[in-house]
Parts: sequence; structure tokens; C-alpha cells
Amino acid sequence: MTLESVTSDLLAPVAHGFFTRKGGASSGVFAGLNCGVGSSDQREAVMLNRARVAAAMAAPTDALLGMHQVHSADVAVVDGLPEDPDAPRPRADAMVTATPGVVLSVLTADCQPVLFADPEAGVIGAAHAGWRGTLDGVLEATVEAMLALGASRAGLRAVIGPTISQRAYEVGPDFFDDFMMQDPANGRFFAQGQGDRMQFDLPGLGLARLRAAGIDHCAWTRHCTYSDPERFYSYRRSTHAKEADYGRLISCIRL
Repeated sequence: MTLESVTSDLLAPVAHGFFTRKGGASSGVFAGLNCGVGSSDQREAVMLNRARVAAAMAAPTDALLGMHQVHSADVAVVDGLPEDPDAPRPRADAMVTATPGVVLSVLTADCQPVLFADPEAGVIGAAHAGWRGTLDGVLEATVEAMLALGASRAGLRAVIGPTISQRAYEVGPDFFDDFMMQDPANGRFFAQGQGDRMQFDLPGLGLARLRAAGIDHCAWTRHCTYSDPERFYSYRRSTHAKEADYGRLISCIRL
């Protein structure tokens, strides 16, 4: 089956894709294109899925680079392919490069996958931005790392891919209080839910942080991972269904 990916004109002509779960070799709760090496899926299926993604990005499998994601604001700068493809992945939540042929990737299952490009400067980036990483500044850190490689704020574009939408993201009062303690203006990202529950707007927060960082050309693809089980994996949906594990979506960008 052919792979399916969501793309954005905002990142053109840079090769990129927010891949859905369609077209993969995994089965069971992972059915489809699970690219999470940290999942309990069969490793052979995951590696086959990753090879298919690399091929779709017109790159060899060893050019598909990822991270050990830890919900941080840390950024890894990539200046070429690793000499040892089996070397440990960097502990970070964003990657940037100005090296052609390198495929930067992030894994998500409700968190925001954010792809960045300055086509004129030849600099790209990819970030994994959950609520913690976004609040701690992973998007701003990615922008700064790209500027250090020669990108410009005026030339930068950023697109948030499939992520959990506000209508599906119910949180409790402690979560709300953490945001309000950092900045009372964060109240705009919450809507009243049932009882003491609130509905949190993660992509709204992401877009606001990007714009505050001087990135005028930014957008969300408006795909909700929770609400579309045929196309997307969702950690929260799997938790609600009491499933033992969940697949990970992959999002990629290449110069």
C-alpha cells in the first residue's frame, strides 16, 4: 500500500511530509506505519516502515535521522550523517541542519510535530513539541539554532502537523494552574469543559509561540490525531481504549 503524507505549500519547495499511519507493515494496535523504535511493536516491522518512509523521502534508510525524545527544549545540530548508523540517538526534541540529503524526523502520537524551513538559506528543522516542551521553549530554541546556521526570521516558515485538537484535549485544574502561574495570558488557550475540566488548545499555543518568536509564516494543518483513528495514532485515544501500547507517527523534512 502506498504511504500517505500531509504536506503544506508553506514549506515548498522543500521535501517534507507528515506521514499518516497508512501503508505500513505493522499489525494489531500498531496497524499501519508505526515508526516508533521505542514501541513494543515487532522491530522488523518498524524498521521496514522506516525504510518505506526513507524511500518516500527519496533518501537511503541511514539518512533518516531521529532523536531520543525527552520532552525538553534541547536542539541537536546535524552536520552530516553519523559514521555509525547504530550510534545512540541524541537526547533532544528538535534537530536542525544545513546539510543536503539528511532527513530530519520526529515521532508523535498527539504531541505537535513541527517542521521548519528557510528554503532560500538552505536550513531546515524539525521539533517534537508536547505541552511541556512548548512551554519550556523548544520552538524558540529551534528557531535560534536555525538562525545560527544562516536562516533568517523573515525567511523561516513553520508548520504544525497532525496533533491533538482542543476539543479532544481535556485537562484538570492542576494543569491549568501550571500554565497560569507561568503567564496569566495563557488562559486564552483554555476553554471551559465539564465540571472542573478544561479543554486545552495545544496547536494554538504552538502558533502563538512561533509568532512571538518572529515567525510570521506559520500554520497548523488542522488535523486532529485523536479524532481520526483511520489515519493517525493517538496516545490519549489508546489510553482511553485501555490498549497496551500505541503507534508513533513520523514527520520528515529534507533539503
